[in-house]
Amino acid sequence: MTREQKDNLFVLIKSLSKSEKRQFKLYVGRLGVNEDSKFLMLFNILDKLTVYDEAVILKKGIVKKQQLSNLKAHLYKQILISLRLNPSHQDIRIQIREQLDFATILYHKGLYKQSLKILDKAKNLAISNEEKNAAYEIVELEKVIESQYITRSLNNRADQLSIEAKELSRQNVLASKLSNLSLQLYGQFLKTGYVKNKAETTRITEYFNARLPKFDIHELGFREKLWLYKARLWYSFLTQDFLACYKYSKKWVELFYQNKDMILLNPVFFLRGNHYLLESLYYLRQYDKFKFALSRFEAIIQEKWFPLDDNIDGLSFLFIYNNKFNLHFIEGSFDEGLPLVDEVLERLKKYKDRIDEHHIMVFYYKIASMYFGAGDNRKCIYYLEKIISNKSLQMREDLLCFSRILNLVAHYEAGLDYNLDVLIRSTYKFLIKMEDLYEVQKEFIKFLRGLGDIYPHEVRNEFIKLHRKLKEYENDPYQSRAFLYLDIISWLESKIENKPIGIIIRNKFNEMKENS
Repeated sequence: MTREQKDNLFVLIKSLSKSEKRQFKLYVGRLGVNEDSKFLMLFNILDKLTVYDEAVILKKGIVKKQQLSNLKAHLYKQILISLRLNPSHQDIRIQIREQLDFATILYHKGLYKQSLKILDKAKNLAISNEEKNAAYEIVELEKVIESQYITRSLNNRADQLSIEAKELSRQNVLASKLSNLSLQLYGQFLKTGYVKNKAETTRITEYFNARLPKFDIHELGFREKLWLYKARLWYSFLTQDFLACYKYSKKWVELFYQNKDMILLNPVFFLRGNHYLLESLYYLRQYDKFKFALSRFEAIIQEKWFPLDDNIDGLSFLFIYNNKFNLHFIEGSFDEGLPLVDEVLERLKKYKDRIDEHHIMVFYYKIASMYFGAGDNRKCIYYLEKIISNKSLQMREDLLCFSRILNLVAHYEAGLDYNLDVLIRSTYKFLIKMEDLYEVQKEFIKFLRGLGDIYPHEVRNEFIKLHRKLKEYENDPYQSRAFLYLDIISWLESKIENKPIGIIIRNKFNEMKENS
């Protein structure tokens, strides 16, 4: 899979909106820089290019090759300064940082009283918005100033600052431990996916308990609760406790609804919380709750007050469309879901610099699954090949594993069995490299390897035998995860009953709706 060369400066310029480009040129004008300035000329050249090409830049003659790196670095810095001045980027964190910078300048000029006044306002702003790291930094500067300038406004000023620093430090340490634990568990999930056996469950549980700090839930603020729910969520995902996933993702989301101002300050965490809530409901097959949560999520994002920038726009697309796919998978409405494919592919072009490769591959797997469910096996194979041929993808063994298994099934369904033996061998070699091979995978590979020796009139009986074996694993806590990625049982039933897999899954969905 060829990879397009990316240049950080070029990617930054291409991410700018028309208003941001206009503001940059106004900012350059305020600097008193004329239109012949080299960095402004470089900006205009890069703005017109469709792909980064250093040869084109050098051909313009504005700079020598040896000087280009320095000129690019200067332009990059000037663009960031311009963006920082843009009102649309002036969030609470930047405002607090700006006030801290102002106070530091006043302190260095010896204007202690003015500096302390600004710091007090900035500290209150930081604490009220759960920016406790910034608040701690402010208190530390207050301590430095108070040690040189006695305000006499409060007799116990020194004690008060010491108590504030100690409490903020305690809260920051707790938040740091919880955020570290959350990040470590998330990293483990990306690398290996769900636990595969009891030994792995024990290891993850011991790892989690050893690193979970002691706390009183009633003393936790918004930030500490958020990191706690995140850590518990990832532990629950790893151990496949989807009810606990639902519990903690719901707590995560409701935490934001109870503190609406925090949605404005932390929109990315709000988006992620909703995504994990929907993912939990998808795994639990809670259709009505899933549909309600998705509808509510979309409605909030479209509210005028909801913050919007390039990052939020990209993440909103990622999470909304992933779950739109999942909605069709629950319903078995594969044909109805096909229009999503073109929408997603078009938007992936738009967001290619903002969405990481792993999530792009997840989209390809969902697209392949949609085509498989709709009976278009050749298109299914086309998108699976994008995953299988991606040699740089180093995460989510489960995604790579089931891409190969679905690829085998799609080849069989499409009648492309002339090289099925080669595919089976290469898939088996890949699976054997994994630490543990699931019984579901073993049985399925064994079945496919034996297909060549089975007479056509005996195939249906072999499907029935395999179906009977795999049904034993359907409720096994470690084996059942295979069915989250590929509904092999429904595929077998489609072969046994001689019906399209979409109809089988839709019939199961209708039956579930009637019984709920």
